[in-house]
Amino acid sequence: MHNFVLNAEKNLVTKKTIVNIIGATGIGKTSLSLELAKHFNTEIISSDSRQLYKEMSIGTAVPSKAELSSIKHHFIQHKSIQNTYNAGMFELEALDKINKIFLKKDLIVMVGGSGLYSDAVLYGLDHFPKVDSEIRKKLNHEIESGHIKVLQEQLHDLDPISYNNIDLHNPQRLIRALEICIGTGKPYASFKENSIQKRAFDFITVGLNAERDYIYQRINNRVDNMIEEGLLKEVSSLYAFKDFAALKTVGYKEIFNFLDGEYPLDFAVTEIKKNTRRFAKRQITWNKKYDTAKWFNAQALRANEVIAFIENNLKRTNDEQI
Repeated sequence: MHNFVLNAEKNLVTKKTIVNIIGATGIGKTSLSLELAKHFNTEIISSDSRQLYKEMSIGTAVPSKAELSSIKHHFIQHKSIQNTYNAGMFELEALDKINKIFLKKDLIVMVGGSGLYSDAVLYGLDHFPKVDSEIRKKLNHEIESGHIKVLQEQLHDLDPISYNNIDLHNPQRLIRALEICIGTGKPYASFKENSIQKRAFDFITVGLNAERDYIYQRINNRVDNMIEEGLLKEVSSLYAFKDFAALKTVGYKEIFNFLDGEYPLDFAVTEIKKNTRRFAKRQITWNKKYDTAKWFNAQALRANEVIAFIENNLKRTNDEQI
């Protein structure tokens, strides 16, 4: 069931709508979200699984203080790395916040680099059967023994779709996919998208794309800027928590390796750039599934074109309902 309100000024029925911005890391999603939020006089929901931690700022490219003060943001640096947090918890908190914002706004902008988090809001999370806990213990032992490549190859054999879509260098994601494959005898991917939930709002997905070279150059520049802004100091201050799940993140784990004497600093920076580019490739693959998304070229982006698309989409929805 959809929520509708009467807009007295325009005498139109307006459906409550989320504008969901997607695209590879560093492509310009934050800038566009600010432009849209200003135009539509609304607030921003961050669906980034790392920007929500208050101790992580530089390495997660949190919007600047000026940007945060210009538009009201939600789920930016509101948790500690010492708190347990996941997509399921985000789904519940975000939907509650969205409902409250919709009491005063007709449209909300959502932006972030974590597809699982935005999907949790728009579609609900997938539900998986329970599997024997011994399977996870054995997989964890393989990870601890340094056999992550063996597990990656095993996932490739059992579930090629998940192999091409999840972060293979994230032990938690890798183990989760494998334990479902092994425990059920079915691919992890086969359980995906079977529990799409109806929401009491509509949504419009706006995507930013660009040539790979352009994206990679922006990533390289962003990493260089992070180093200049003090990434080394930020990560050093978190060294005591380096084994926390939140900090097993690109930009942090490489600096931890430097601090442990495993990498020279120059090599650590190179690894951050390489791993961020790999992450961007996975985001691009993930985003291909959004067949209703409207894509815009980030290299020649004009916010007014995106605004016009959104307004035309809203008007078409209104016309259908009147």
